[in-house]
Amino acid sequence: MKVSIVVPTYNERDNIPELLKRIDRAIRPHGWDYEVVVVDDNSPDGTAELARQLSGLYPVKVIKRPGKLGLASAVVEGVRHADGDLVVVMDADLQHPPEVIPLIVEKLSRCDVVVASRYAEGGGVMGFPWYRRLMSRGAAVIAWLFIPESRKTSDPMSGFFGFRRRVIGDFDTVEPRGYKVLLDLLRRARQAKVCDQPYVFVSREKGKSKLGLRVISAYIRHVLKLAFFEL
Repeated sequence: MKVSIVVPTYNERDNIPELLKRIDRAIRPHGWDYEVVVVDDNSPDGTAELARQLSGLYPVKVIKRPGKLGLASAVVEGVRHADGDLVVVMDADLQHPPEVIPLIVEKLSRCDVVVASRYAEGGGVMGFPWYRRLMSRGAAVIAWLFIPESRKTSDPMSGFFGFRRRVIGDFDTVEPRGYKVLLDLLRRARQAKVCDQPYVFVSREKGKSKLGLRVISAYIRHVLKLAFFEL
């Protein structure tokens, strides 16, 4: 069994060393073959270059793209280059704890998609102001209203999830649209068994959040496209 961990990045140089170290510490005791696929959108801070340097210590594959092409397309491209039958998608900012990866992988033995959820029993959010929490819950409600498949999870807005490659099929046919890739996955794999894995989401320590009005408006457009256009 090989596990591919797809990590889209933009200006995450300060987080990459700690991320790779923690991923390795989390996975090595299980004896699984794994790789980390870093998809970098030409970060000016040298994220891709540092990740390549660290490939001497960890099994890292780096894909550097010519510009800032977006989160969704970065995830899709990462999965296309991944060798594993099991894929985990996560952010590089350490808000997604690498220690949760083995829990996701183990649960994939009985589920097709495993969503790391802030809102499942045992999960939570730390260090976020009330308005960020309200925005997150509001976005989830929008997804539940318009995309029935998203109701299989308590956290359809999660950017931290794992899945079996076979439930998606040929990834070359996936059109990278929108911001939250999980919604595309759930919509595409309608018959998939979806399970939640609770975890605690913490505020980032280094780097800058990518959330803004442009991201919010893109998310709403994305949901409406998924709701009213057949995949």
